[in-house]
Amino acid sequence: MQPHPNVRAVQDALAGADARDGSGAPAAVRLLPEAVHTAEAAADALGVQVGQIANSLIFDADDAPLLVLTSGAHRVDVAGLAASVGVSRLRRATPEFVRTHTGQPIGGVAPLGHPRPLRTLVDTALAAYHEVWAAGGVPRAVFPSTYTELLRITAGTPTEVA
Repeated sequence: MQPHPNVRAVQDALAGADARDGSGAPAAVRLLPEAVHTAEAAADALGVQVGQIANSLIFDADDAPLLVLTSGAHRVDVAGLAASVGVSRLRRATPEFVRTHTGQPIGGVAPLGHPRPLRTLVDTALAAYHEVWAAGGVPRAVFPSTYTELLRITAGTPTEVA
């Protein structure tokens, strides 16, 4: 069976970035038996702590996309984040905005594999974990990584987001 085009795009982006998982092996997208739409559901499916889930949240930052990879253990302080990135308006993006800028649906947005690179912030709370898990382009696809790898493969900026 052929993988979904979004999963293929993410796997190709991981390969192109020479991405590594927590063990140092090449990162590979894995399909879960069912879609997971929350950090809690993903953590349960993977048998890991909810803090190890790197939620990919797309924000509309003065009409430009901003990808925030945040630990599943907490919420983003939107007002504080807006001030720290220097935008006057920061709000959760609509499903249409997300798909336009990532090519992926909410619940499956990966840190990479988008039509164009996105400005990306990576939650410093993820550094507390040896292994983190990110979405792989659709709601049932995930891949293992590390905080350091997420910074490298996304060209992300370490940021306290909570």
